[in-house]
Amino acid sequence: MSQAETELPFSLTRPIHIAEVGLKAHDVEKVADYYRDVLGLETISSAGGTVTLGAGGVPFLVIEPHPRGTSDDTRQAGLFHTAFLMPTRADLGRWILHASEKRLPVDGMADHLVSEAFYLTDPEGNGVEIYSDRPTDEWVWEGPHVRMATDPLDVNAIVAALGEQPSPWKGAPEFLRIGHVHLRVGDAPVAANWWKSEVGLDEVTTMPSASFLSSGGYHHHIGANHWQSRGAGQRDSERNGLAYVTLAGSGISAERELLDPWGTRIRLQPGA
Repeated sequence: MSQAETELPFSLTRPIHIAEVGLKAHDVEKVADYYRDVLGLETISSAGGTVTLGAGGVPFLVIEPHPRGTSDDTRQAGLFHTAFLMPTRADLGRWILHASEKRLPVDGMADHLVSEAFYLTDPEGNGVEIYSDRPTDEWVWEGPHVRMATDPLDVNAIVAALGEQPSPWKGAPEFLRIGHVHLRVGDAPVAANWWKSEVGLDEVTTMPSASFLSSGGYHHHIGANHWQSRGAGQRDSERNGLAYVTLAGSGISAERELLDPWGTRIRLQPGA
């Protein structure tokens, strides 16, 4: 393995980063099986109907039973997608071959300049992104803002970089983690101000309908958009989908739980 393949991705080394995402599901095992099959996540624990998944022995996706919950609604505040970050571009290339072999349904793909990404949807409608970052020295910063785009993705180039005899996909790489979380909100500028004032993130890319925020010079740990949910009110606590997002790191001084302006539960944990 190269040094890059034995280290945490840049996103996870920032003072504040994503530690865990919790989902509420009608059918926990069906949803858990999806993440096992698509990403190769391992079961870290299973108790009381709740399944915790992760990679390399580290938990980061918790799926809780909520069989009588209301199905999620993309017009309401909630989860746009959970973004799973491959440690290297080669890992993403091996995943592409795995996805092709298994004929996994993919909703879309994009070159974001800072990253290369695929988009999927789990069995209960939760958005999923699978991506790898470009080297940080290739990111273009214009003052405090990083240049991002949604360009066509050259899938063949990613696979070709593996060489003629690529090593096979063997499930989730040890250092696969959640790199960022993208939320549906009622008003993106209001969301950006909340994340800056309450959590201490920096706004690194903005547009009238979406904002992207991060810690320590990452391209974004949190995205917030109102592409479909403009004007959404408080999130129904009985609705399935996103249960909570946990952020952790040295940039957090004390453990606490917050609700964003739409009632989305945000947990903060100090430490590494």
